[in-house]
Amino acid sequence: MATQDYWAEAPLNRQQTVLFGPTLDSSIGEDDPVRLFDEVLGGLEWSSWEAYYDGRRGQPPIHPRYVAATILSGLCRGIRSSRKLEEACGYRLDFMWLVEGRRIDHTTLAKFRTRFAGPLKNLFQQIGRVAMSLGLIRLGEVAFDGTRVKANNNRFRCRTAKTLEQKLQALDKLFEEMLAQAQAADAAEASQSTADEDDDKSPTQLPGRLADLKQRRERVREALSNAQEVDAARSTRGVDPQAHPARVPTTDLDARVMPNKAGGYAPNYTPTATTDGHRGFIVDCEVLAEVNETQEATASVDRIEETFGQKPSKFLTDGGNNSGAVMQGMEERGVEFYAPAAVNQPQAGHPAKRDDPRQPIPTPQWPELPRNKAGRLHNSCFVYDAAEDQYYCPQGKPLPFVRTQSHVRDGACKTSRIYHCKSCKECLLARVCYERLSHSGRTISRDAYEDLRERTATRMASDEGQRLYQQRAHIAETPFAILKAAIGLRQFLLRGLPKVKAEWRWAATAFNLGKLVREIARLRAECAPSGVQLEG
Repeated sequence: MATQDYWAEAPLNRQQTVLFGPTLDSSIGEDDPVRLFDEVLGGLEWSSWEAYYDGRRGQPPIHPRYVAATILSGLCRGIRSSRKLEEACGYRLDFMWLVEGRRIDHTTLAKFRTRFAGPLKNLFQQIGRVAMSLGLIRLGEVAFDGTRVKANNNRFRCRTAKTLEQKLQALDKLFEEMLAQAQAADAAEASQSTADEDDDKSPTQLPGRLADLKQRRERVREALSNAQEVDAARSTRGVDPQAHPARVPTTDLDARVMPNKAGGYAPNYTPTATTDGHRGFIVDCEVLAEVNETQEATASVDRIEETFGQKPSKFLTDGGNNSGAVMQGMEERGVEFYAPAAVNQPQAGHPAKRDDPRQPIPTPQWPELPRNKAGRLHNSCFVYDAAEDQYYCPQGKPLPFVRTQSHVRDGACKTSRIYHCKSCKECLLARVCYERLSHSGRTISRDAYEDLRERTATRMASDEGQRLYQQRAHIAETPFAILKAAIGLRQFLLRGLPKVKAEWRWAATAFNLGKLVREIARLRAECAPSGVQLEG
């Protein structure tokens, strides 16, 4: 058995008075990342944050740089709770060094993260421009994508419009009963000479229980309005709200019930991020209370130009954001668009791809012609001639333009040009080309975006397009993986779309700041042997 003097001695006795005590600075290593973290933040402009303070009244406040540093440093270390951050400021040496011994309470931190939404955008921009000045952001190619993050709302606290109507009626009845009881009690007490010291009996405000009940009624009424709006929107898409009513959250009223990535449905938000392809910095972020993030694709390019003073050269996204409107928006902005594009023109290797579309496809190749879901010849079997503005069928017969047709889809009116074949009755492919019961022959519709789809498909089919698009998943998905796994942002802490947007931007800013600190450390290490000095 080891003797008592075998064990290592404590370097510092708890009760020992020392002549030269260790400083806070000496407790942090010279190569600790928190030093570079503080150096980067210290070099940024904080005047827009300082403008939020009065500067003449009250006790001297803590400078916003230190509060922001606490939140950002916590996110980089996976600490999101304001109470955990308060605890870290008192017990963790790196946090104590970062805030120089200041004690920041959780209430200050909680209010701070939602108050400075405007200056936070400026901070995000400054960090991005520092990275750009170091060559870490080039905007050569960017990848756009969205993900699903849970709202601060239990999945079982969602109700239909019918259920909410019943609940509102019950609350109205209960409120009237309690109000009548309170008025009767007030009338009885008014005859007494003793003063009532209960604040809830003040004539200028409702009693506590009634005030809570009134707030519940207002929230249910707002949730009912949301449910009715969602039902109305679903009915325009052909969904019967009586047979399939929408369910809406009752805690976070701005969230929407959406399908989860792992299966099932729950109240969620759809955060988006556009990531630079060079070193993986997030160059734009947003949050939507909708399932589809397509509408944010072109808006993201505009925000990137506003933030960095230039547009990206190439824009990569997945097949869910390949609408014609997005393609048109990118072309108008001079940005090359890369996404899978479904075109109705035959590509290389297609039997209908021939030098002269007026010539029929040889009979032995007919079985190779692709079919649609109904088992009929796919639209790609028909070749479009832009000069003549007409299609040619597999038999070489023309389908001239006959009319324009408009229809409403996803709340927008869309116009298509209709082309009709007049030689279908004697065609040998008629039985697999169109529905004979229609007695009208085969028709092809062409919308205003078909040319854009064809140009996008041609770009995607090139060797450069395929090489570039293979990088999309890595560029776009990596930030989401880090934000969810390392930072822990799988569910928002805040409620309401404005606050959720601020929370997502804090996370994206922390992501970029942590990456910038690591990149500067790497660049300094690379420059150190050659004696080159790199300023942060």
